[in-house]
Amino acid sequence: MSTYKLIIGLGNPGPEYAETRHNAGFWLLDALAKQTSTSLMANAKFFGLAGKGFVGAHAIHLLKPMTFMNRSGQSALAVAQFYKIEPAEILVIHDELDIEPGQIRLKQGGGHGGHNGLRDLHRVFGPDYARIRVGIGHPGHKSKVHGYVLGKATAEQRGQIDEAMDHTLNFIHDIVQGTWDQAMNALHQR
Repeated sequence: MSTYKLIIGLGNPGPEYAETRHNAGFWLLDALAKQTSTSLMANAKFFGLAGKGFVGAHAIHLLKPMTFMNRSGQSALAVAQFYKIEPAEILVIHDELDIEPGQIRLKQGGGHGGHNGLRDLHRVFGPDYARIRVGIGHPGHKSKVHGYVLGKATAEQRGQIDEAMDHTLNFIHDIVQGTWDQAMNALHQR
Protein backbone atom coordinates (compact mmCIF):
# COMPACT_ATOMS: atom_id res chain seq x y z
CA MET A 1 0.00 0.00 0.00
CA SER A 2 1.21 3.51 -0.79
CA THR A 3 2.16 6.31 1.51
CA TYR A 4 -0.45 9.00 0.91
CA LYS A 5 0.50 12.49 -0.22
CA LEU A 6 -2.96 14.04 -0.70
CA ILE A 7 -6.01 13.74 1.55
CA ILE A 8 -9.27 15.05 0.09
CA GLY A 9 -12.36 15.63 2.21
CA LEU A 10 -15.59 15.60 0.20
CA GLY A 11 -18.52 17.91 0.86
CA ASN A 12 -20.47 20.88 -0.44
CA PRO A 13 -19.41 24.49 0.15
CA GLY A 14 -21.55 27.08 1.89
CA PRO A 15 -23.18 27.48 5.29
CA GLU A 16 -26.43 25.86 4.16
CA TYR A 17 -24.55 22.54 3.69
CA ALA A 18 -22.06 22.77 6.58
CA GLU A 19 -23.99 20.51 8.97
CA THR A 20 -25.46 18.11 6.40
CA ARG A 21 -24.51 14.44 6.47
CA HIS A 22 -23.00 14.71 2.98
CA ASN A 23 -20.29 16.94 4.49
CA ALA A 24 -18.85 14.26 6.78
CA GLY A 25 -15.71 14.25 4.62
CA PHE A 26 -15.24 17.96 5.34
CA TRP A 27 -15.79 17.35 9.07
CA LEU A 28 -13.00 14.79 9.35
CA LEU A 29 -10.63 16.79 7.12
CA ASP A 30 -11.21 19.86 9.31
CA ALA A 31 -10.45 17.79 12.42
CA LEU A 32 -7.27 16.48 10.78
CA ALA A 33 -6.22 20.01 9.78
CA LYS A 34 -6.73 21.14 13.37
CA GLN A 35 -4.79 18.19 14.79
CA THR A 36 -1.86 18.83 12.42
CA SER A 37 -2.02 22.65 12.73
CA THR A 38 -2.56 22.90 8.97
CA SER A 39 -4.17 26.10 7.67
CA LEU A 40 -6.60 25.53 4.81
CA MET A 41 -6.54 28.58 2.56
CA ALA A 42 -8.65 29.46 -0.48
CA ASN A 43 -6.69 28.64 -3.62
CA ALA A 44 -8.32 29.63 -6.92
CA LYS A 45 -6.08 27.40 -9.07
CA PHE A 46 -7.12 24.39 -6.95
CA PHE A 47 -10.83 25.34 -6.83
CA GLY A 48 -10.84 24.76 -3.10
CA LEU A 49 -9.32 25.19 0.32
CA ALA A 50 -5.86 23.67 0.45
CA GLY A 51 -2.94 23.40 2.83
CA LYS A 52 0.23 21.46 3.46
CA GLY A 53 0.93 19.93 6.84
CA PHE A 54 2.69 17.04 8.49
CA VAL A 55 1.53 13.77 9.97
CA GLY A 56 4.57 12.90 12.03
CA ALA A 57 7.48 13.66 9.72
CA HIS A 58 5.41 12.94 6.61
CA ALA A 59 4.36 15.94 4.47
CA ILE A 60 0.74 15.80 3.35
CA HIS A 61 -1.49 18.02 1.22
CA LEU A 62 -5.05 18.54 2.47
CA LEU A 63 -7.89 19.61 0.18
CA LYS A 64 -11.54 20.60 0.54
CA PRO A 65 -12.95 21.05 -2.99
CA MET A 66 -15.26 24.08 -3.24
CA THR A 67 -16.74 22.91 -6.55
CA PHE A 68 -19.75 21.10 -5.07
CA MET A 69 -19.79 17.35 -4.63
CA ASN A 70 -20.52 16.32 -8.21
CA ARG A 71 -17.51 18.30 -9.53
CA SER A 72 -14.96 17.29 -6.87
CA GLY A 73 -12.70 15.81 -9.54
CA GLN A 74 -11.96 19.25 -11.00
CA SER A 75 -10.38 20.41 -7.75
CA ALA A 76 -8.69 17.10 -6.93
CA LEU A 77 -7.15 16.79 -10.39
CA ALA A 78 -5.77 20.34 -10.25
CA VAL A 79 -3.90 19.56 -7.01
CA ALA A 80 -2.74 16.11 -8.12
CA GLN A 81 -1.37 17.43 -11.42
CA PHE A 82 0.34 20.43 -9.81
CA TYR A 83 2.15 18.30 -7.19
CA LYS A 84 2.55 15.22 -9.47
CA ILE A 85 0.56 12.97 -7.14
CA GLU A 86 -0.61 9.61 -8.49
CA PRO A 87 -4.10 8.18 -7.76
CA ALA A 88 -2.53 5.47 -5.56
CA GLU A 89 -1.13 8.29 -3.35
CA ILE A 90 -4.56 9.84 -2.74
CA LEU A 91 -6.80 9.23 0.27
CA VAL A 92 -10.41 10.44 0.04
CA ILE A 93 -12.66 11.01 3.06
CA HIS A 94 -16.39 10.72 2.33
CA ASP A 95 -19.78 10.01 3.84
CA GLU A 96 -21.04 6.44 3.50
CA LEU A 97 -24.72 5.46 3.57
CA ASP A 98 -24.03 1.74 3.98
CA ILE A 99 -22.23 2.20 7.31
CA GLU A 100 -23.94 3.20 10.55
CA PRO A 101 -23.11 6.49 12.29
CA GLY A 102 -20.22 5.97 14.68
CA GLN A 103 -18.41 3.58 12.37
CA ILE A 104 -15.55 4.30 10.00
CA ARG A 105 -14.06 1.94 7.45
CA LEU A 106 -10.93 2.04 5.32
CA LYS A 107 -11.09 0.86 1.74
CA GLN A 108 -8.61 0.58 -1.10
CA GLY A 109 -10.07 1.14 -4.57
CA GLY A 110 -13.46 -0.12 -5.68
CA GLY A 111 -16.61 1.34 -7.18
CA HIS A 112 -18.28 4.67 -6.46
CA GLY A 113 -21.51 3.11 -5.12
CA GLY A 114 -23.61 5.94 -6.57
CA HIS A 115 -21.78 8.61 -4.51
CA ASN A 116 -21.58 11.69 -6.77
CA GLY A 117 -18.27 12.89 -5.36
CA LEU A 118 -16.64 9.49 -5.87
CA ARG A 119 -18.21 9.21 -9.31
CA ASP A 120 -16.48 12.43 -10.35
CA LEU A 121 -13.17 11.31 -8.83
CA HIS A 122 -13.49 8.05 -10.79
CA ARG A 123 -13.95 10.13 -13.93
CA VAL A 124 -10.55 11.83 -13.48
CA PHE A 125 -8.51 9.20 -11.56
CA GLY A 126 -10.15 5.83 -12.07
CA PRO A 127 -10.88 3.69 -8.97
CA ASP A 128 -7.36 3.25 -7.58
CA TYR A 129 -7.40 5.75 -4.71
CA ALA A 130 -7.99 4.85 -1.06
CA ARG A 131 -10.92 5.93 1.10
CA ILE A 132 -11.87 6.68 4.67
CA ARG A 133 -15.60 5.96 4.71
CA VAL A 134 -17.48 7.86 7.43
CA GLY A 135 -20.73 6.12 8.30
CA ILE A 136 -23.86 8.26 8.23
CA GLY A 137 -26.46 5.46 8.09
CA HIS A 138 -29.20 4.89 5.52
CA PRO A 139 -32.74 6.35 5.57
CA GLY A 140 -34.23 2.95 4.70
CA HIS A 141 -35.33 3.48 1.09
CA LYS A 142 -33.45 4.78 -1.94
CA SER A 143 -36.18 7.37 -2.61
CA LYS A 144 -35.23 9.08 0.67
CA VAL A 145 -31.45 9.17 0.10
CA HIS A 146 -31.20 12.64 -1.49
CA GLY A 147 -33.06 14.39 1.32
CA TYR A 148 -31.25 12.33 3.93
CA VAL A 149 -27.67 13.09 2.84
CA LEU A 150 -28.54 16.78 2.44
CA GLY A 151 -30.26 16.81 5.82
CA LYS A 152 -28.70 17.63 9.16
CA ALA A 153 -27.57 14.71 11.31
CA THR A 154 -29.48 14.29 14.56
CA ALA A 155 -27.58 15.29 17.71
CA GLU A 156 -27.14 11.60 18.56
CA GLN A 157 -25.82 10.76 15.08
CA ARG A 158 -23.44 13.74 15.07
CA GLY A 159 -22.13 12.72 18.47
CA GLN A 160 -21.50 9.18 17.22
CA ILE A 161 -19.80 10.47 14.07
CA ASP A 162 -17.62 12.92 16.02
CA GLU A 163 -16.55 10.19 18.44
CA ALA A 164 -15.65 7.89 15.55
CA MET A 165 -13.66 10.66 13.85
CA ASP A 166 -11.73 11.37 17.06
CA HIS A 167 -10.95 7.66 17.34
CA THR A 168 -9.79 7.57 13.70
CA LEU A 169 -7.36 10.45 14.26
CA ASN A 170 -5.55 8.26 16.80
CA PHE A 171 -4.51 6.06 13.87
CA ILE A 172 -3.93 8.74 11.23
CA HIS A 173 -0.15 8.15 11.17
CA ASP A 174 -0.65 4.46 10.31
CA ILE A 175 -3.34 5.34 7.77
CA VAL A 176 -1.19 7.95 6.00
CA GLN A 177 1.84 5.63 6.00
CA GLY A 178 -0.28 2.93 4.34
CA THR A 179 0.27 0.49 7.24
CA TRP A 180 -3.41 -0.20 7.76
CA ASP A 181 -3.46 -3.44 9.77
CA GLN A 182 -3.59 -1.89 13.24
CA ALA A 183 -5.90 0.92 12.13
CA MET A 184 -8.29 -1.48 10.39
CA ASN A 185 -8.41 -3.78 13.42
CA ALA A 186 -9.21 -0.87 15.71
CA LEU A 187 -11.69 0.90 13.44
CA HIS A 188 -13.50 -2.04 11.87
CA GLN A 189 -14.19 -3.73 15.20
CA ARG A 190 -15.92 -0.70 16.75
